[in-house]
Amino acid sequence: MISGPLGVLYVVGTPIGNLSDISFRAIEILRSADIIACEDTRRTRKLLTYYELSSGARLISLHEHNEESQINEIVTHLESGRQVALVSDAGMPTISDPGFKLIDALLSRELEVTVIPGPSSVLAALALSGFASYRFCFEGFLPLKKSTRERRLEEIANEVRTIVIFESPYRIVRTMGDLRNYLEETRRVFVVKEITKVHETIWRGSIGSLDPFSSASPASLKGEFVIVIEGKFTKDHNQS
Repeated sequence: MISGPLGVLYVVGTPIGNLSDISFRAIEILRSADIIACEDTRRTRKLLTYYELSSGARLISLHEHNEESQINEIVTHLESGRQVALVSDAGMPTISDPGFKLIDALLSRELEVTVIPGPSSVLAALALSGFASYRFCFEGFLPLKKSTRERRLEEIANEVRTIVIFESPYRIVRTMGDLRNYLEETRRVFVVKEITKVHETIWRGSIGSLDPFSSASPASLKGEFVIVIEGKFTKDHNQS
């Protein structure tokens, strides 16, 4: 039998690059939390130190390899009345990051979950691209397996909504080459590297003319990339 008030899981958005991009409410929750579940405790400890949040919260690891095994521990904390904050290394938890399995399990047990909205590179890049945003889809990282990747690229080529994908510096050249092979030359693409950071860099143009990557130096390709692809225009695609 559980007695006493239950705790709450707070899903907390954290900065994606610029450390000033955090809400007052997020700081308050991180300061008052009993437990902070994070992808990398070292990254989160640096964030807490930057904001001088020495609340004494216990940091526990929750990442893609241990999320399912950590669920019972977090349930125990909540049932004991502890307040738990969930953070990722950057941005909103669950968006190409761990957390959705935990949240699903807690809601299934009728435990309380609430969100503290914060930065998202998906929405930031979409807004910065200037492409239609009334309908869009997020594809995350493209598959690595050849057959699965080819099917996904075919889907993207025929998608009428604006598409947002992530890419690492190690695969950006390959991905841009694949997009050039699958998209019509006039299809517009927007690429941003290190969004909100000091070395934020953007490219925008048709996929046929946008080729800064094949001849780029390795140093210029460091950092994380977000690619926004304009939806395919068809006579049935009414943009009004």
